[in-house]
Amino acid sequence: MKQQSSVIVRPRAPLSSSPGLWWGLLGVTAFSFTLPFTRIAVGGLSPLFIGSGRAVVAAALAALALAVTRQHPPTSAQWWRLAIVAGGVVAGFPLLTSFAMTAAPASHGAVVIGLLPAATAAMVVLRTRERPGRAFWWFAAVGAAAAVVFASLQNGGLGELHWADLLLFGAVLAAAIGYAEGGLLARELGSWQTVSWALVLAAPLMLALTLGSALTHPPSASPVQWLAFAYLAVVSMFLGFFAWYRGLAIGPMAQVSQIQLVQPVMSIAWAALLLHEQIGWPTALGGIAVILCAAFAVRTRLIHPRPTTHPLNEEF
Repeated sequence: MKQQSSVIVRPRAPLSSSPGLWWGLLGVTAFSFTLPFTRIAVGGLSPLFIGSGRAVVAAALAALALAVTRQHPPTSAQWWRLAIVAGGVVAGFPLLTSFAMTAAPASHGAVVIGLLPAATAAMVVLRTRERPGRAFWWFAAVGAAAAVVFASLQNGGLGELHWADLLLFGAVLAAAIGYAEGGLLARELGSWQTVSWALVLAAPLMLALTLGSALTHPPSASPVQWLAFAYLAVVSMFLGFFAWYRGLAIGPMAQVSQIQLVQPVMSIAWAALLLHEQIGWPTALGGIAVILCAAFAVRTRLIHPRPTTHPLNEEF
């Protein structure tokens, strides 16, 4: 009977994923300041300097952490996968969003970034054996649509595509690929180790871009703009990934990715506080709709094609 009882309880896997969801929420909270602070920083720093310089600062912190803790280097196969992570979240997303924020407000950027959870879930399905059920995809689709409508209420929506929108779409794709691969690597290397090795790998290229940008357009930022840059380098580019990749590693990855549906809500709230944008009742109601969709999405069950994968997932 005890064995039968354990089998009956086993399907309640989403409850065991609560730690992953909380870690994911912590990471999303850190990331939610990225667009508003990028918008502030581009007022005195070039987008190339911001996108590459933040990675250089984070790489220095990562190298120090790896050296102090004496981490073993990744295998050759893992280095190739780390290159995918670096290309997506160390180079692709920061650079593309930095250039986009020179022409689009932070709240408009949240329109496209609201599509990131659905994109991440799709990449997870393509990369792993996780198979969300119909309810998951339904809530994910509704949540993504709600996120777009919510953010659109703030600044008129996408409308006719601007070049900044294309950069943001590219940033979403880059981040989704990096998140999916990074979440898998975090199960092998550890959460903070994964982002740290990816930063170290990308450091030479990012350093060259930073020096080139500094020589071409010498930085001339105010203290507030430097503080915004510091947050992007230390938190958005480094510490935030500690929590985010840990949440994805605990998983289920497709469900944890949906926590990002609340990121547009947070980003526009911070934009209102920091950039003095107006938020009315339609925006508040849209935010509630986004949060509810995220709550329903993360509580739906995942369908595993092979029961033999359960022990591996429970280990994390």
